[in-house]
Amino acid sequence: MTTPAILTSPRLILRPWRDGDGDAFHALSQNPAVMEHLLPLPDRAASDAVIQRIGEHFDRHGFGFWAVERPGRSPFIGFVGLARVTWEAPFAPAVEVGWRLDPAHWGQGLATEAAGLALAHGFGAVGLGEIVAFTVPENRRSQRVMERLGMERDAAADFDHPRVPDGHRLKRHVLYRIGRDRWRARMEGGVSGPG
Repeated sequence: MTTPAILTSPRLILRPWRDGDGDAFHALSQNPAVMEHLLPLPDRAASDAVIQRIGEHFDRHGFGFWAVERPGRSPFIGFVGLARVTWEAPFAPAVEVGWRLDPAHWGQGLATEAAGLALAHGFGAVGLGEIVAFTVPENRRSQRVMERLGMERDAAADFDHPRVPDGHRLKRHVLYRIGRDRWRARMEGGVSGPG
């Protein structure tokens, strides 16, 4: 079993999942605000299956979605990380950056901060050349995070998600990308906003 790296910033710890995270993740997955732009996880078994797949992804690839905590405040506020796109995507092969945080922690720049740690790990330790992100067009909150990370919209590559049923309001997705060279140039230049 691969032990995931622990990534830290002044406000966050991205760490391996613990046994006690299951209850908090299930509660997060039942929150209508969190799941507004995602397909539902109908029950605890579905939530536990996601955690199991995350562990398997770390074992297989050495990276994945970390549990996120705020030291001294909250032991689990969601997850952030990297995952190989394993379904039939027009832009595959690819690695995505993704996040899901408790709404009590929205609006504080934490998703951007945590996703930035994941991107730095992906472009540094993992050696990825490009990382993508995607969401539904209506999810402007996540798109703003992507833009703050320096990701650029690739409108020509927007797609219908094959795991979403035809006719479903979540079928269409927008795609954002960032390459290692762009990421490094932004970090060396101290850029923190869209650029």
